[in-house]
Amino acid sequence: MTPDAVSHSLDLLAERVGDPTPLVYARLFAELPETEALFVRDTRGAVRGEMLAVAFQCLLDLDGSYGANFIAAERVNHDAFGVAPAAFARFFPIVREVCREALGAEWTPQFERAWAERLERVAGLVDAGTDGGTPRVLRRASRPSAP
Repeated sequence: MTPDAVSHSLDLLAERVGDPTPLVYARLFAELPETEALFVRDTRGAVRGEMLAVAFQCLLDLDGSYGANFIAAERVNHDAFGVAPAAFARFFPIVREVCREALGAEWTPQFERAWAERLERVAGLVDAGTDGGTPRVLRRASRPSAP
């Protein structure tokens, strides 16, 4: 069985740069400077590292129950912190860009296709059918079951 291309690219990223957290957040803060203020209390980078680790888990589990639901929930949570949906959605492509740059010539067409498909799905989760700020997936989950 061939390993998942996104997973494989993340493994290679870890081999090449170790912890990619500083690279990802440097790019995020350069592109969306207003987001840096949200991490003022994260002086050691622990929150950033944890958020990136969870983002990796979500990217790798979009077909399971964890990834899609977590992204939908965090979209709402981040909105409460003042993070616009577009800024929230931009985080995942930034991860791909850091990965692509770090891998350089090792970045393959398979990686590009797999990431494009995964990011399209993430964008759909972020944008999908919000109604009063609550993504559809959360509204369905909160309905009581029929007796």
